[in-house]
Amino acid sequence: MDKIDNRDPYFDNAKFLLIFLVVFGHVISPLKHDSQLLFALYTAIYLFHMPGFALMSGYFAKKYQQKGYILSITKKLLLPYLLFQAIYSVYYYMVGKETTLTFNFFQPHWTLWFLLSLFCWHLLLFLVGRFKWWGVLASIIFGIAIGYIDVIGQSLSLSRTFVFFPIFLLGFCLQRDHFNKIRNQARWKWGGAILLLTILTAFYFVFPEEGIQWLFGSYSYGSMGVSGWEAGAIRLTQYGLTLIATISFLALVPNQPFKLTVIGARTMYVYLLHGFVIQTVKAFIPHKQLDLLSNHLLLLFVASIGICLVFGHQGTKRLTRPIILN
Repeated sequence: MDKIDNRDPYFDNAKFLLIFLVVFGHVISPLKHDSQLLFALYTAIYLFHMPGFALMSGYFAKKYQQKGYILSITKKLLLPYLLFQAIYSVYYYMVGKETTLTFNFFQPHWTLWFLLSLFCWHLLLFLVGRFKWWGVLASIIFGIAIGYIDVIGQSLSLSRTFVFFPIFLLGFCLQRDHFNKIRNQARWKWGGAILLLTILTAFYFVFPEEGIQWLFGSYSYGSMGVSGWEAGAIRLTQYGLTLIATISFLALVPNQPFKLTVIGARTMYVYLLHGFVIQTVKAFIPHKQLDLLSNHLLLLFVASIGICLVFGHQGTKRLTRPIILN
C-alpha cells in the first residue's frame, strides 16, 4: 500500500470520490437518454466533477516557481498525454472505431483533454499567478469571452483550457483556512447536502438536453446556437452553479481515512485506464442491450466502484508505473 501517513486523508477522499464520479459519469453516459434519473445524475456530475479536480490541482500548484517544476509537470502530464494519445489511436483502430490508423496529437482523445489543459494551466501560472484574485477575475472574463470565438474548439483542448482555468486559478488562490472552514463546520455540510440535492432535483425537471454541451466547455457559443449577451450570461451562470456545486461537494467530503482513501493518491491510473473498459463495452455490446441497464442504478454504481478498485490497486500502479509517472 501507498504510505499516506503524511497525506491529508480529506484531499485523498475528495479525489477518490471525484474519480468515482468521473467513472460513473462515463458508465452512465450511453444510458443517460433512457432514464430521466440517469440524465439528471449525469448533468449534475458534469457540473462539478472535473472543475473539482481543477480546483484541487490549482490548490496544490503553489510551488510552481520552484526549480525543476516545468520538467516535473512535463513528465507527469505531457508525456503521459502523448503516450496515451498514441495508445488510444491504436486502440480505436483495433476496435474498429477508426478506419485508418492515424496519430493526431492536436485533437485529444476523449478524457485526455484534461492532461493537456492541466499542463497548460500550470504554465499559465507563470503569467498570472502573481495577480492572485485579480487574475481569477480576469480569467473569468476571458473564459466568458473565449466562447464568442468560433475557431476556438477542441484543438489542443484550447476552449476547455480557457473555460476551466478560472477554477484552477481559484484553487491556487485558496488557502488551508478556506478548506478548513468548509470541511469542519456542520452548517457547511448541511448546506452542501441541501444545495446538491436542489441542483439534482432542478436538473431532473428543467435541464435541457442541448444544455449538455455547455458542461463540456469545448464548444463556441455559435456552434451551440446562442449568440449575443445571452451566451455570456449563460456561461457566467454556469460558473456560479459550478462553484456552488463544487463547494457543496467539498463540504461533504469526510476527514477521516478509509480503506478506499488510498485510491485518492492513484487517481491518474484510474483516469487514464478506465476509458479502455468503457470504450470496449460501447464497441462490442449493442446499444439495445446496454439500454437494459438503464433501470439498474445499483449495478451501474457497483460496476463503477469495481473499476476504481481495479485500476486504483497497488498492483495496477506497479504494472503501469513505467508509463504513468505519478
